[in-house]
Amino acid sequence: MEPSELLARVVRAFELLGISYFVTGSTASMYYGEPRFTNDIDFVADFKSEHVSSFQKLFPPDEFYLSEEGMKEAIRFRSMFNIIHPASGFKVDISVRAADAFDESRFARARKVELTPEQTAYFSSPEDIILKKMLFYREGGSEKHLRDIVGILLVSSEKLDNQYLAEWITRLKLEDIWQIIQKAVRREK
Repeated sequence: MEPSELLARVVRAFELLGISYFVTGSTASMYYGEPRFTNDIDFVADFKSEHVSSFQKLFPPDEFYLSEEGMKEAIRFRSMFNIIHPASGFKVDISVRAADAFDESRFARARKVELTPEQTAYFSSPEDIILKKMLFYREGGSEKHLRDIVGILLVSSEKLDNQYLAEWITRLKLEDIWQIIQKAVRREK
């Protein structure tokens, strides 16, 4: 199974069950920025207890690893669960929607993107990918998040809502990281 097939399968499952979602992480940052290798696909979904059984049936255990208890725990703690396709080694990380203003904004700003002529999917806005990757960088210091952000800024900077970015950089107290990113972008140009 190719990553694009796995992404499409998860999107179809969300849509079949009426679960609001969007693609985020490196898959979405590559869409707006520069390509890099990844073996996982990240989603944020408004996943609830009533979805667990039906969702699990769409990913049979002879083909996928998907823990029912993992889903229930992720819902309870508003954390993450995953789907693994052992034959390919690809993984899907599904973060349960947070009950905060930032996730409310991210869901409102998700964009429908054409994956193939027959398949569309909701993707996080590029601004929200930048903001979330800045938060991840603050938590763990991984340079890959900065590289992804710089890639988005180099490829899509003219399409960004800079007012929205500035507002959330202030609200999330990310000004110091934004300065680091601006220096990195200037070096790349």
